[in-house]
Amino acid sequence: MTVEQHPNLTVISVTGEMDLQTTPAVEEAALVLPLGARTLHLNLSEVSFMDSSGLNLLLRLRRRMHTQAGHLMLSGLQEQPASLLHLTETYELLTAARSDTAAQPARIQTPTPV
Repeated sequence: MTVEQHPNLTVISVTGEMDLQTTPAVEEAALVLPLGARTLHLNLSEVSFMDSSGLNLLLRLRRRMHTQAGHLMLSGLQEQPASLLHLTETYELLTAARSDTAAQPARIQTPTPV
């Protein structure tokens, strides 16, 4: 797992599985968001498996960000985690895009030289 801090954005890239044994580390990383962080971006492109504890963590993080006028953004969902979100009817809730640019993945990409 890696954590990147940006002025209004924190990116946590998770690898492996999100299950009962690994979700506490992800939650701990998310709890140290700097004041003023408006978006928590979870890059899940390296997560091959998620169980109910991973789903529960996503819902808790979404609620926490929402109560702090922030936003949880997920990216890179692989087949099994995406299937879990669809099965539990939380896919749209957890993956809905925001209209402002602060939540766009392009915000964390390296600028292209002109």
